[in-house]
Amino acid sequence: MKREFWIAARMTLATLLVTGILYPLAVTGAARVLFPHQAEGSLVRAEGRVVGSELIGQSFRSARYFQGRPSAAGADGYDAGASSGSNLGPTSKKLCDRVKSDLERLQAENPNAPGPVPIELVTASGSGLDPHLSPEGALWQAPRVAAARGVSVADVEAVVEQHIEKRTWGLLGEPRVNVLLLNLDLDRRFAK
Repeated sequence: MKREFWIAARMTLATLLVTGILYPLAVTGAARVLFPHQAEGSLVRAEGRVVGSELIGQSFRSARYFQGRPSAAGADGYDAGASSGSNLGPTSKKLCDRVKSDLERLQAENPNAPGPVPIELVTASGSGLDPHLSPEGALWQAPRVAAARGVSVADVEAVVEQHIEKRTWGLLGEPRVNVLLLNLDLDRRFAK
């Protein structure tokens, strides 16, 4: 019995050492060497300071900026420490009221937008922190952003077009626009 105990203890210690310490250190080290930007959180810097991450959505309320999807993460939304959806179903009065309120707000803020409000601008993603919009969702907001910045709609649309990310490896996902990167580029091109 004593012998089996020491064999089990050594195996437990060896397994802990390999899977709990050596393997995570090796993978972390490899990630930092092979993918340094991603391993550090895909942080975005502007004017020498971190302003966000390419992977986490943010709230933009000024008319000068494109707005992302609504967020259900945390009490006020966009809380990266509370990533989650709202878990409200299609028959939820709370969800219907929120969508109706967002729809009315977006229509009032974007009177010159072409066509109906894209569905993604009134529905939160599963994580509540989606940093992307479809090209259509971004282009729909272009007239408001152009008017607020005092530039032509065509100029703003051209910036959106330059920020369209294609499908990963040509087949995964859908074309998308990172809202944070787009808004930062607008600030660079069309000074405040």
